[in-house]
Amino acid sequence: MRTGILGGTFDPVHLGHLILAETAQEAAGLDRVLLVPTGCSYFKRDRDVTDPAIRLEMTRLAAEGNPHLFVSDVESKRPGNSYTCETLEELHRLYPEDTLFFIIGADTLFMMPLWKDPQRIFDLADILVETREDEIPEEKLKAQILLMEQQYQARIHPLPVRNIEISSTEIRERVRDGRSIRYLVPQAVEDKIREQGLYCR
Repeated sequence: MRTGILGGTFDPVHLGHLILAETAQEAAGLDRVLLVPTGCSYFKRDRDVTDPAIRLEMTRLAAEGNPHLFVSDVESKRPGNSYTCETLEELHRLYPEDTLFFIIGADTLFMMPLWKDPQRIFDLADILVETREDEIPEEKLKAQILLMEQQYQARIHPLPVRNIEISSTEIRERVRDGRSIRYLVPQAVEDKIREQGLYCR
């Protein structure tokens, strides 16, 4: 099996996440994509993050109806900080015969050397990196890919994607301000946000 992994806070999960997952599945010939909501993200310490169980449920609602999308709770149920190297190690134990593909945005590629045990990440998974000219110039991205291939023997594959201007931050702000989030998130996710009274403060 060729298994993609798309992690994120997913607070909330939105259509941009789903489009990226679908694009990666088609472009890389993946058999499935696992959506992995973070548990406790050490990159989000500057704000309150919605309870992991609620974010996991919203992600499951978002994945319904797509035969290629699955949701993993490997980070949601893990105590303490969520580290990508540990997540990939656990997924490798769960699916030892699978080839793993870690799906990221171009900006994330530049941050990965600062993560815990980046060499372990590159050993365990190929990297599918979203390429968007409006975020990272092509030549700068190519140079970073080459650097990481040399430094870590990384296997990095550019992934062309649509320019979808949706962010979880914007969605939370729109809910707080009483504005519509229709067509930004799946209907089931919007219903869950309203039902739980999320992001109102």
